[in-house]
Amino acid sequence: MCPSKQTAKVGAMTAELNDATLAQRLAQGTGEILKGVRNVGLLRDSTLGDAGDALAQDWIARCLALHRPDDGMLSEEAADTPERLSKNRVWIIDPLDGTREFASGRQDWAVHIALAEDGEITHSAVGMPDLGKVFHTSEVRAVEGPQTNRLVVSRNSPPAIGQFIADELGMELVTMGSCGAKAVSVILGDNDAYIHAGGQYEWDNAAPVGVAQAAGLHTTRLDGSAPTYNNESPYLPDLLISRPDCAERILVAAAKYKELHGDYAE
Repeated sequence: MCPSKQTAKVGAMTAELNDATLAQRLAQGTGEILKGVRNVGLLRDSTLGDAGDALAQDWIARCLALHRPDDGMLSEEAADTPERLSKNRVWIIDPLDGTREFASGRQDWAVHIALAEDGEITHSAVGMPDLGKVFHTSEVRAVEGPQTNRLVVSRNSPPAIGQFIADELGMELVTMGSCGAKAVSVILGDNDAYIHAGGQYEWDNAAPVGVAQAAGLHTTRLDGSAPTYNNESPYLPDLLISRPDCAERILVAAAKYKELHGDYAE
């Protein structure tokens, strides 16, 4: 190898990655690891899911320790510590969102990588490994076109408010697995909106919210307020990601449901 080529190769390997590239590569690499674990067929069901969670978390943590040693981290698969609360920059991670779907061979699972700076998502990536794609904030745009009149909710824990809003607005209710997969379905124009109520945490929706925002979609809590991240309690139970042209009527229906039932998750 001539010296010039050797120098170029070393430089490419050691150059510092910017945040956008790091998020994208973390999502891509994690997806490849998870597909490799699953595709060799040595594990199945919950054992496969547990192995995927652990291996993906370990690889992401090692990468962040090398490339962003001063940043904080909040992950579903790692013990939470109060140290992150003193950090302005915190990586919010779900190494494998949709573990049941992953372990059962479905495609609607995802990898969530997000960077929150002072409580707002500045860079994020949602990897959809079985689709061979990573949706990331530096290059994403929502597909425009006619409304589908479809509302997507959780496959494993569909909230009652979903059926209420679908009935109220005359929408078709559909279900999917991962929060990332549901957000991507709205970005791609397959569904008009995604709502959730109850049982969700920051790592579930930080990356999907960041990518959806970058794509030009509406992203709020069900009361219309903006979600914030790296809070002392990571519980963030309700969410709306939708086309901008149907967000208001969904929020009005959500407010009506809360007035009737006292809470979005009831």
